[in-house]
Amino acid sequence: MTEPFLRPRLIGERFEGHSIPLEILKDLAVLEEMIVEVAKSEFLKDHPQRRRSPRRFTDGITLKLTAIEEGSTVPVISLVISSMSLFPPENQQYFERARDAVVNAIGAAEQNQPITAHLPEKSLGYFDRLGRSLREGEAMELSTPAHPNPARLTRETRRRLVLASSSVKELTEETVARGSIPEADQDDMTFELQLIDGRKVRAPMAPQHLDTILEAFASYRAGARVLMQGIGRLNRNEKLVGFESVEHVSLLDALDVPARLEELRLLKDGWFEGGGSAPTSAGIDWLSDAFTRVYPEELPLPYVYPTPEGNVRLEWALGSHEVSLDVDLAQHRANLHALNVSSDEDQEDELNLDESSEWTRLVEQIQRLKGESA
Repeated sequence: MTEPFLRPRLIGERFEGHSIPLEILKDLAVLEEMIVEVAKSEFLKDHPQRRRSPRRFTDGITLKLTAIEEGSTVPVISLVISSMSLFPPENQQYFERARDAVVNAIGAAEQNQPITAHLPEKSLGYFDRLGRSLREGEAMELSTPAHPNPARLTRETRRRLVLASSSVKELTEETVARGSIPEADQDDMTFELQLIDGRKVRAPMAPQHLDTILEAFASYRAGARVLMQGIGRLNRNEKLVGFESVEHVSLLDALDVPARLEELRLLKDGWFEGGGSAPTSAGIDWLSDAFTRVYPEELPLPYVYPTPEGNVRLEWALGSHEVSLDVDLAQHRANLHALNVSSDEDQEDELNLDESSEWTRLVEQIQRLKGESA
């Protein structure tokens, strides 16, 4: 017997085009683990004389991905009960009750309501892996016959669910970090990443990353930095304290813009001869993300400077041309200035950096001047 059990609706740019990134499948696997364990707890509620669920409780009952429906992207998870199952069909009620409890807990987290009214603390640890692949602006919507209004699992609601357990001291998240490597231990196969704010965190050193890590370690005093992606461990204040695993490590260009912007995040008001406003974290986040998404890797990188007004200036030296981009971090607008020092020819332009076409104009200008300098 096969019947639809859950239809999580995935919302976000990555899920357009009727597709699911492979990493999301890991979340769906955790969802199955969680429902099985909660189903066992529901069984014990009805059988208080038992200390544990039947040893073969899940035999003949499985959750399977049976289809992907349109409407953003909707994986259909079905409950499959074998005709050879040792347990009567009515036992599927515990799986349905478990599903409802999970969805209700997510809804409670979304509404800032008590979460443990729906799930016990011991079950909340599953959310440390369920939803970990979701990025900012993405969501997994879940509904049930008893909960027709979708409950939205997002990065924020996932944090609330994990931290609702008093026994949880840390949570894990997909993390991107930049920094240098002052220490590498080939015996323990671990290394230390010194973040741009000076804090140090440890991480495991996988064999496939060994050469890159040792190269960055050898060039530590020369200022070498790396970009690292992996599963980070965060404390209850959401500060990175270490890495559970590392997926990618790459050496950064000395002019890497996001790394320089991270340095500017450390500025305080009064940094410029007792005056000067510090750039806002929100503004730095926006510019770092936008620049990373739209600026081609093959183009020359700019130098990055703060301005006393709390904004950022990017400067390129392209042969006989000097180019500057004064970015207003609050308004997301910029003034582009290009000077030919040989001819004193001067060009100015205003850009609205909330428009992708304006970034395209900037990129085309840098490409043209790079070509002229060559």
